Amino acid sequence: MIDIFKDARLVLTLDAGGTNFVFNAIQRGVLLLEPLRMPSNGDNLVRCLQVIVAGFQKVLQQVDVEPDAISFAFPGPADYPNGIIGDLTNLPGFRNGVALKAMLEDVFNIPVYIQNDGNLFAYGHALGGSLPLINKQLKESGSNKVYRNLIGLTLGTGFGAGLVSNNQLIIGDNSIAGEVWNMSNSISPHRNAEAGVSARAIVNSYNRCVEHADRGLTPKDIYAIALQQQVGNQQAALEAFRVFGIHLGDAISNLINLFDGVVVIGGGLAEARQLYMPAVKEVVRGGFLNNQARMVQQPYFIDDKKEADAFYSSSSKLIKVPFSKKMVAYDLTRKIAITTSHIDASKAISLGAYAYALSLLNKKEHVISI
Repeated sequence: MIDIFKDARLVLTLDAGGTNFVFNAIQRGVLLLEPLRMPSNGDNLVRCLQVIVAGFQKVLQQVDVEPDAISFAFPGPADYPNGIIGDLTNLPGFRNGVALKAMLEDVFNIPVYIQNDGNLFAYGHALGGSLPLINKQLKESGSNKVYRNLIGLTLGTGFGAGLVSNNQLIIGDNSIAGEVWNMSNSISPHRNAEAGVSARAIVNSYNRCVEHADRGLTPKDIYAIALQQQVGNQQAALEAFRVFGIHLGDAISNLINLFDGVVVIGGGLAEARQLYMPAVKEVVRGGFLNNQARMVQQPYFIDDKKEADAFYSSSSKLIKVPFSKKMVAYDLTRKIAITTSHIDASKAISLGAYAYALSLLNKKEHVISI
């Protein structure tokens, strides 16, 4: 297993957004520099590619060690194993396939790894975030339980996800595993999950509840209205986040039933969790008309201390081995933790990019040594 906090290899990173590119370097799981922000120029492919090269060159000038790789997140569809970027909505200059990995390897002469931002968010939490912390706390509580699966969810302009199992990032055969945004939506059956879990979903829900719609509002505005920090319809704002939570709870329930892993929620909208989490809990802990519980597992929302204490406490008992005097521990409780990211999404993505590069560098070294 990779220990990203002890590995001395240096990796250059980039958090690619529609407006800005943020460059850095990471070593031993620590970002070494003040983030270098440059406008993406995403509507002009040539200029955008020049910005990417210039950003990494500026980072190189600020580090004392030769980098081992470049690893970074990119939004949207791509052939990630081959580093070919497809058509992007928020970076419209990318069209018809752009061989970004090969271009950067020609320029910098080091391995380049590119992956979806939701995947790297999940991978960062699996190897250097919430999952190690949960397992550490379980061990300190005297439990033998170890969690090896993680579902990372990012809440922002859209609805993203990444899946990790036993320290391996699940990418899928077409590099599009974990496309939670396009899952079915049992709350609004004729729409996908992102129609209810996104920034625009909150704005649309608020405007449906007021007499005069204001399309210029942002989720941040509606959050402030809900807290009476800004003028507006407080009840409509609270309802917008409640509806958001119902849709999110629906998606979380489906993901846990399928994947059976710890859920970590991050992204800009995660900061409003006190407004939508009650609705999430209600859905996740709810049931169907036939009285079947919505989830097979027992969910624990461990941001709440009382629920965290219950999650970490052992409920195992000793049972006798048939035809033997031996006793073994048995715990029938199927616990799953749901928590909010304790680090910002950009840092989690950087940790994921670092871990992803190290894992692929290790495989490359192993192949060479045979």
